[in-house]
Order: sequence, then structure tokens, then C-alpha cells
Amino acid sequence: MGAIQLQSRPLYGIGTVARLTGIKPDTLRIWERRYQLGASHKSASGRRQYTQSDLEHLQLVAALVADGARIGEIAASERRTLEMMLRARDESSPADIPAPKPRVLFVGRGLCDWLDEHQGCLVNVNAVLAPCALQEVDAELLAQLETVDAIVVECSGVNATRVQELEQVSDALQADSVMVLQHCSGERWRDALTAKGYQHAQFPPDPAQLAFHLARSAAEKEASVGSSNLGELMQGKPRLFSEAEISAARAIQGALTCECPRHISDLVRSLAAFEEYSSNCSVENWSDASVHACVYAYAGQARWLMEKALGHVLDAHGDALRGAD
Repeated sequence: MGAIQLQSRPLYGIGTVARLTGIKPDTLRIWERRYQLGASHKSASGRRQYTQSDLEHLQLVAALVADGARIGEIAASERRTLEMMLRARDESSPADIPAPKPRVLFVGRGLCDWLDEHQGCLVNVNAVLAPCALQEVDAELLAQLETVDAIVVECSGVNATRVQELEQVSDALQADSVMVLQHCSGERWRDALTAKGYQHAQFPPDPAQLAFHLARSAAEKEASVGSSNLGELMQGKPRLFSEAEISAARAIQGALTCECPRHISDLVRSLAAFEEYSSNCSVENWSDASVHACVYAYAGQARWLMEKALGHVLDAHGDALRGAD
């Protein structure tokens, strides 16, 4: 059996990274060429693809450069060093430091294939995909992973051996939560998973159910379902445009025959407002939490997708806008 190749998800294009970091695409390319600071993944066609870790690292670099640091002096620094430097500069607020998203290991060939078709489930996590069976997770693979916050495993069936393997992998990686997606299993083994504190569901999972479980792994440990606002239990998708940028985009329709910037800007504002509203909905029980989690997740996804659409429209009309200045 060949070595198992771990895969990172989600993957971001250079345009998205440019918007999320404030670094121009040309600058990102120069940094990659000069300092090997850039995308750690490339598609089969050779396109740069940035992992969640790449993005968070560049956000730190961008914040330091904006604060006066020289790129050549910090390009080789590790994340922890960059965070310390950012804290030390002008007593930066912790809000200036991007919080790392929970690292989640997904195990299973079918599960990894399914996730590539449902990447919306991964927006709140730094996902590591292991396209192999649970019993193939060996010491070498565990050493590569070191630690994770959560594990999601696809199992064709659950028995005493699988439960033991799950426990060994969970303990080795110090995972806070485990979810088992089963093709088939008896009630006895479902009860055994519950007794271990493991979540379980049928494979393939309901996307909203999986998204909610992953969002829970990002919540503070002391938060309990049914006693907190939903905003404390789930991490929303990052805003791609500020309110000032939305206002500017809405105002440019006079320079174009196309009114898409104005219409999309209005949609983004409405969706952002509803997203904030839904994040503050109080929940009293698991059923309410599940429903509101889905609403919040879908509202954030819709807003984020419309912001991406706005970015594409603005890019497409770049020449026209420059000519109107």
C-alpha cells in the first residue's frame, strides 16, 4: 500500500486571498517567487491554491507589513513568531490576529469524495482529508497530523474493533470530538458510540447536520447547546467587503450600463443584516439550535457567495470603472 496523501480543504484562489488579505495578486506572486511565501498547493492545471493555513499566515504578514514591517525580514517567520510581533506592535488588539479555525480530520475515501462536492460544509474549519479506511491510519500518518480538534470518520459498519480504533486515533490526536458516519450498524454499536461521547449519523450525511457539528467544534468548550446565543456556537464566514466598499460598489452603476453592482450590493447588505439577526437568536433546546444553526449557516453562505459574485462583477468591469475615474 502506498503512502496516504493528506489533502487540505478548503482551497482558495489567488483572487479570494487578495481580497481577504488586502494584498494585490501581483504582490502575492512576487512574494511567492522571492520568498517562497504563498500557495502550498497547485491544481492539476497549475493554478495556485491556498490552504486555510496559507491564508491565515498571509493575513498575519499583511497586518505586519501594513504596520511598517519589511517583508524581507518577516517572510521566513513562523506563525507563532508573527503573532508575537503583531501583539508587540503598538499594543495591537487581539482582533487584529486571525483566530485559527478548528483543525478537523476527515477519514474515508467515500467521505473525501463527498466533501469535494459539498465544500460548503468546510467553511468554518481547517480540514485535513485522509482518503483511506480507519484501519489504515497508522503511526506515520498520526505523526504527520500531530493534533486535531475534531475527527469525522466514515465507517462501513461499526463493531468492537472499529470502536477501539476510533478511541486509539482520537487519543493519539487529542481530538475534542468524534463523529462517525456509518453505512450500516446495529443499535448496540450506536449505543456504544454514544457511551464514548461520539456523535453518529448515516453516510452520506445531511450537509446541514454536518455543518452544524463542525460549527460546534469551533465553539468555546464552556458553551452548551440551548443556553447561548447562536453567534457563540458558530463561526460565520468572513466578510469579503466592508460596508464602505459595499457603498462604493453600489454607487458606481452610473459608470456602467450594467446595474449588477447596485443590485448585488443591496442583496449583500440584506443578507448580512439577516445573518447578524440570526446569529443573535436565542435557543432553548436542541431542536431550536439545529434549525437556527441551519438558517445562520445558509444565510452566511448566501451572503458570502453574493460577495464573491460582486467581486467577479467588479473585476469584469475594472477597465470601465478606471475609465470613468
